[in-house]
Amino acid sequence: MTKAAKIKAFNPNDPASADAGIYGLPFTAAECDIVLVPVPWEVTTSYGGGTSLGPDAILEASFQVDLFNPEFPELWKRGIHMDELPEALLEQSKALKKEAKHVIDLLVNGGDAKKKAKADKALARINAECAVMNDWVEQRCAYWLDQGKLVGLVGGDHSTPLGFFRAQAARHKKFGILHIDAHLDLRIAYEGFTYSHASILYNTLPLKSVERIVSVGIRDFCEQENDLIVKHPDRLKVVRSVDIRRQQYGGITWKEQCDAIIDALPEKVHITFDIDGLDPTLCPNTGTPVPGGFQFEEATYLLSRLAAKRTIIGFDLVEVSPGKDEWDANVGARLLFHLCGVLAKR
Repeated sequence: MTKAAKIKAFNPNDPASADAGIYGLPFTAAECDIVLVPVPWEVTTSYGGGTSLGPDAILEASFQVDLFNPEFPELWKRGIHMDELPEALLEQSKALKKEAKHVIDLLVNGGDAKKKAKADKALARINAECAVMNDWVEQRCAYWLDQGKLVGLVGGDHSTPLGFFRAQAARHKKFGILHIDAHLDLRIAYEGFTYSHASILYNTLPLKSVERIVSVGIRDFCEQENDLIVKHPDRLKVVRSVDIRRQQYGGITWKEQCDAIIDALPEKVHITFDIDGLDPTLCPNTGTPVPGGFQFEEATYLLSRLAAKRTIIGFDLVEVSPGKDEWDANVGARLLFHLCGVLAKR
């Protein structure tokens, strides 16, 4: 059956079939305009866990999302496909996270020479294997980009999109990154991990194609990260959550604030969205929740406003960690659908 025939036969008002793809859609990867690359990885997370389970949880929760969205009424017809979950990557993540505990335990509690040697060995292996993961992500995203697909990445922790950034840098001479997060993620090899989830934006800085990073919704950062902001004012801009609220209390509208954020970005933009950029009531199980943050409609308004003024070249959604219920995954699936919508507007 052709894609046109599938569109004609498919009823978007019906419940999703158990054997359907993400959002209950009937299309193959070849028939879809949008491909999502799942990266179930959380090796360096040291507080809350579970984000490696995010892609699968979002896939399951996606069946509850209604396909009619007045902003993107035809989006489902474009086709959205989630790539096959890399089980080997998930198993490697589980094994390495156990080894990471030796590194963190030594850092926090200290230890004798034997304990240090064990931690050093674990750290070396983790740094090497995280580099392998980055290479895999770059190759997988590049494969779909070369097929002419619009590509999004679904993490996993926030270390996972570095390979995607590299793939973008190989295809675009200049682009910017809209970074929505509670944290700056500019730490240098946090806890000794070269590719820590807290170091993703620091590790992005060597990519000369990344013209500017605008970090929005920030609530937590350290002195080391602030020093980098001061050192690179042309490439790094920070919009703190507290400053957004103070301006709003003084009468500045969210529309005006969004336009100022967008004006700081170049024409081509990649969106990196850490779910903890939202108010933690919307993502209570994420690894490092912080009070404050965006309401859902504030975030989606910014994304839609961005799509109207800039060219979105890709996105990643990370740090969705399912709890005992489906709440985080439900929010993640709906945010992911909106990200697909603004990417498809390209």
